[in-house]
Amino acid sequence: MKRFSMKQLILLLTVTLMGVIWSVIFHKPLVIGFLPGFLILVYLSMQNKQGVIQILQISIRGVYKTRIVILILFQVSFLLPSWYLLGTIEQMVKIALYFINPHYFYVLTFVAALVFSMLLGTTVGTLSAIGIPILGTAVVLNLQPEIVAGALVSGAFVGDRTSPFSSAHQLLAHTIELPVKKQWNAMLFTTFIAVGMSILFYGSFDIFSEVNVHHLEPLRWSELSMIKFIPPIILLLLVLFRVSIINAFLSSIISAGILSLIEGVPLVEIALAFWNGIKGLGGGFLHMYELLLFLALAGAYNGLLEELNVIQPYLDKWLQNSTSLAGDTFKTLLATLLISFIAANQTLPIILTGRSFLPHWSSKYGKAELARVMGDTTMIFPGMVPWSVLAIMCSTIVGIPILEYLPYALFLWLLPFLTLMVSLFKHFQKSKGIATA
Repeated sequence: MKRFSMKQLILLLTVTLMGVIWSVIFHKPLVIGFLPGFLILVYLSMQNKQGVIQILQISIRGVYKTRIVILILFQVSFLLPSWYLLGTIEQMVKIALYFINPHYFYVLTFVAALVFSMLLGTTVGTLSAIGIPILGTAVVLNLQPEIVAGALVSGAFVGDRTSPFSSAHQLLAHTIELPVKKQWNAMLFTTFIAVGMSILFYGSFDIFSEVNVHHLEPLRWSELSMIKFIPPIILLLLVLFRVSIINAFLSSIISAGILSLIEGVPLVEIALAFWNGIKGLGGGFLHMYELLLFLALAGAYNGLLEELNVIQPYLDKWLQNSTSLAGDTFKTLLATLLISFIAANQTLPIILTGRSFLPHWSSKYGKAELARVMGDTTMIFPGMVPWSVLAIMCSTIVGIPILEYLPYALFLWLLPFLTLMVSLFKHFQKSKGIATA
């Protein structure tokens, strides 16, 4: 297989990044901005002696790998309308108002998302289970929804990155051939610091926020209907018992639809809500189909990158000249950030970075150090890149644009800087020890 030249790689990266940045800045569908990058990749693949049939087959395999994500977001478009029509969202907001102290809302939101994500091991599951009622409550309290969304996403990523139940955590351990317990221990120090600083950060917003609690009506338990709790309970229980998130969403949507019909909601109204969404809340297939097309295109793009070995030779070459733990940490951070920019998912950066850098890190510093660095960068960046599948899923579920809540998702911003500081400290400590000896 002929290797992609540096000029070809630079052209591919430039066209891809310019396209998606154009989409984000001018609020155009991502599938349109991403298409030129995909077409350039196809053209370069043909120049490198790949046949049209082979490129098509690889692209189809790439789309197939993203089918789970596509199905999840397809179902998310129906989840919120189904809960809204049944009255579930209104009732959950009332419950959340009762249990969460409004004066500590931001910090309690972060802690609640943290606890759920450590139990569930998934960002999507956590945001789906508690995101809607918490954000609905924030609106009633006149709090800033983008800060609440930032706290939710930050807390959700704690478990997605750190929980032993997380598939991404398990994938990283498998990729770098490190036991899960050792990987967890390697991430512990930066995790504690990032969580502590996040609590202080969200707590400071609570101190200076004015909460609209004067017009809140007291909760009357007799007015609540257990029927309206059935869809979220089904979702939560199925996720807790490790049933696939697709089946969990589907069961919750179907139950909400059937119960809405029983409660007297016309079938036509349900169908229109599923198609158009709910005004002021979102959802609906009409607002989702462009995103689903982008995910399919991104899957085909990732498939070509991976199977044609476009990036890995250059990653291997970049690490040949080793300098120090701090220097290699910075190199790994930049490399995995670049992969996250063009890969548009979480799986490919973990596999590409882990397999490419493993031999070097194993011989120089040990696998645990690589686990720490990748846990603080590779696991986090897909939640920060606006066109990444994981970031899009988070934004879709909370109903707030990525660029609006991202500045407040402090946990994601802290970890890359913390891991650089830890590597610098260890480097200076080692240098000092050598000098003393």
